Order: sequence, then structure tokens, then C-alpha cells
Amino acid sequence: MADPSLTSPSRTPLRSPNASLSLSFPFLRERSRIWEEGKEQPLPRELPSPLPTKRNRTYSATVRAQSGPVFKGVCKNFSRSQGHGFLRPSRGGEDIFVHISDIEGEYVPVEGDEVTYKVSRVPPKNLKVQAVEVKIIHLNPGTKHETWSGQIISSST
Repeated sequence: MADPSLTSPSRTPLRSPNASLSLSFPFLRERSRIWEEGKEQPLPRELPSPLPTKRNRTYSATVRAQSGPVFKGVCKNFSRSQGHGFLRPSRGGEDIFVHISDIEGEYVPVEGDEVTYKVSRVPPKNLKVQAVEVKIIHLNPGTKHETWSGQIISSST
């Protein structure tokens, strides 16, 4: 219950003399019945990705990935707006998923760019892998490339 000394007798909101902030008691707190009555329930946003990104990867998974071998491959596709893409390993095999947070360097990868990468297992079963520490080593000649800041360049060699 609110302290009676803080509530005005007429139940009108109290005003601070130096600010335009007005308070009414009891405060309407989020998730309280009073707060929720006049408010529509928020729609569920996108579900979190089940793939571990650089920001939510565990320390032990990060250490294992950093100590692993470096592989070479080619960018099969990458969507900056979706934040992910796939790499085609040079040694063959299945395409490898890559998340935007695991790309290092100043350019957004495009189809045909040669890259180096390390791999990290994807929980919970650790049967699949994703590319981490992805670095573009050779830009695909004759294609337009974009920097992360949005500047467009053309690679000629």
C-alpha cells in the first residue's frame, strides 16, 4: 500500500515544482493488473535463433572454435538483411551456415568470394557445424561489394 503521506487527499496527481513530471499513486507498474487492463497484449516478436551467435556462444565453445583448424571455402550466398548465409567448403561436403556476427573484415560477403573460416558445433546435439571467424581473403572479381557502413565498391581484380 502506498504511504498515506505521499498521496494527496484529493487523489490528484502530485506535481514536482521544477519538472513537468507528474506522479500518481499507486504507480502503474508493468505486468500489474491495473497496467494490463487498458493495454493490448504485445504480439510475439521473432523467435530467437536456435543457432549460437558470437554474442550468445558459450566460453568453452568459443575456445574450441578458436583452437580449431582453419578451412578455406567460397561464399555460396549471404543475405545482409536476413543476417546469414552459406559457405561452400573447398574440400567438399555440405554447405556451412554462417551468421553475420561471425564475419570479420570490412566487406559484406557476396557469392564467389574466397574465405577462410573455423568451425563451431551447433548445440544441442552438436551434430552440425557453423562457420566462425570468417575472413574474406579474395573478393570475387567483377562484382560490386559493399562495406558494412554501406559504401559500394567494385572489385576489378
